[in-house]
Amino acid sequence: MAKQAFKAESKRLLDMMINSIYSNREIFLRELISNASDAIDKMYYKALTDESLTFNREDYYIKIDVDKESRTLKIMDTGIGMTEEELENNLGVIAKSGSLAFKNENELKDGHDIIGQFGVGFYSAFMVADKVTVLTKAFGSGQAYKWESTGAEGYSIEPCEKENVGTEIILTIKENTDDESYDDYLEEYRLRSIIKKYSDFIRYPIKMEVTESRLKEGSENEFEEYKEEQTINSMVPIWRKNKSELTDEDYVNFYQEKHYGFDKPLKHIHIKVDGTVRYNAILFIPENIPFDYYSKEFEKGLELYSSGVLIMEKCADLLPDYFSFVKGMVDSEDLSLNISREILQQDRQLKFIAKNIQNKIKRELESFLKNDREKYELFYHSFGRQLKFGVYNNFGQDKDVLKDLLLFYSSKEEKLVTLDEYVSRMPEDQKYIYYATGETNERIARMPQTELVADKGYEILYFTEDVDEFAIKMLMSYKEKEFKSVASGDLGIDEESQEKKEAEEKENKDLLDYMKETLSGKVKDVKISTRLKNHPVCLTADGEVSIEMEKILRAMPNNQEVKAEKILEVNADHDVFRSLKAAFEQDKEKAALYTNLLYNQALLIEGLQIEDPIEFTNNICKVMV
Repeated sequence: MAKQAFKAESKRLLDMMINSIYSNREIFLRELISNASDAIDKMYYKALTDESLTFNREDYYIKIDVDKESRTLKIMDTGIGMTEEELENNLGVIAKSGSLAFKNENELKDGHDIIGQFGVGFYSAFMVADKVTVLTKAFGSGQAYKWESTGAEGYSIEPCEKENVGTEIILTIKENTDDESYDDYLEEYRLRSIIKKYSDFIRYPIKMEVTESRLKEGSENEFEEYKEEQTINSMVPIWRKNKSELTDEDYVNFYQEKHYGFDKPLKHIHIKVDGTVRYNAILFIPENIPFDYYSKEFEKGLELYSSGVLIMEKCADLLPDYFSFVKGMVDSEDLSLNISREILQQDRQLKFIAKNIQNKIKRELESFLKNDREKYELFYHSFGRQLKFGVYNNFGQDKDVLKDLLLFYSSKEEKLVTLDEYVSRMPEDQKYIYYATGETNERIARMPQTELVADKGYEILYFTEDVDEFAIKMLMSYKEKEFKSVASGDLGIDEESQEKKEAEEKENKDLLDYMKETLSGKVKDVKISTRLKNHPVCLTADGEVSIEMEKILRAMPNNQEVKAEKILEVNADHDVFRSLKAAFEQDKEKAALYTNLLYNQALLIEGLQIEDPIEFTNNICKVMV
């Protein structure tokens, strides 16, 4: 039969489809296997409506054959086949799908769905093949037909001999180029890898002759190669099994087989939803942080399947950033995919699934926290930082989702506690949730700023990670209790002490003004402290930027010289203050020396860098002399 031109579009459309729609050449095999599965599904449906036809599952399969010498790759199926008219309509018109038409005309039953709906997947074969030949015989027809094409120039259809019903697609694989090794698609190991990656859960066996080695008979060390037909795919995915059939070991094996991590998961979440949008999901909470987790190389996302066929390896839209540590997969028959099956449309089904998954993860983490605290703390040690970043990120829009999952070290309990646990223990007279920031718990416990709060018997939360205070500033309050840094101006404690402070500041106004002038440009003010008991001096901050936040922001690559407005607080009941007061009355130069020493001492306590270490050491020597 003479060659015919494609009825739809032009060479440009086919070229665009092959070179642009598909970003990865290897998916051609996924597309052709999915089409073969559809053809068998149609036979299954035919058996449901035709009493003369019995559907014996063992008779239906997909087979892959490779011939390196002729550079051919065959994909055969025992499906329903195509008539001459169907060949003309389905393969002669680019982007017209027989599967879609079949789905629209028939009500599918027993959970069967047609995978290929867009009529484009077949043409992905031209990404790896110079010539594509289709031999097919339709069910109920006595005549087989051959469709053949070398690309956009056109195709031919002619009668041929074929004994059995079904379709055989023969790809003549391209020669290698400088940029691409097409030989890969003639290698057994490569084809097996592609099948396992994309089509492992196709419901029919995918068979392939595989080369194996065995010991020669009568020999101790000589091996011979032989061919053995094997079923490559698993067929029944774990997520379609009932939870009651599965053990913890089954989930761990799946986690490791899918290479989600080298650790064992702390928890698995198995979801089955049969509502408006149907989907199955298996999610895992890892125990350990991936080595690249806090780097720009890390990619979040869940594997996305459509009716058991892998569509995307990392679907980022299914997970919010703060749950990016979750591994696993989602399989749905209801997602709207575009013609390439690779690019997911941002539709309501995807958003619905993503929202459900987010809520499910949150509920499971809350249950984890409540029922297995020890394991939850293991998880939190690895990923708590990400939850706190989620509170801070996007101007705090997700803070209510995450606040009950947060843990902080408690000065009283000497262990990690939730915000709810902290608030439930607060005395009636305690106005705020108090926190202190520092490099380690041990260092925070010795900070001068904690003295007054600790002396009142109030619990203090210790913040040791750079994101902690930023997250709490965004959270602002918890159960109507505001957060208050022990280094903030007004601690809301002891009005009597406040009156005493005002009297002492009035009495020592000249000295405080002198100290402020001496430290001009370094501190905003010098004040008498109500918080200090045993220490002579400390730094506090006035305004939204704390001293700890200043350290973090100034350490960043885009350092903008952000500074906290520092207040130097002095303890009027300390012997050092009495010495300072005496020096101010007798020797102003010595008072300036003492003021600078106290300021540098306060910097050291805060872990801040001394501006002039040489001057500091010289000042110490002056005092000693």
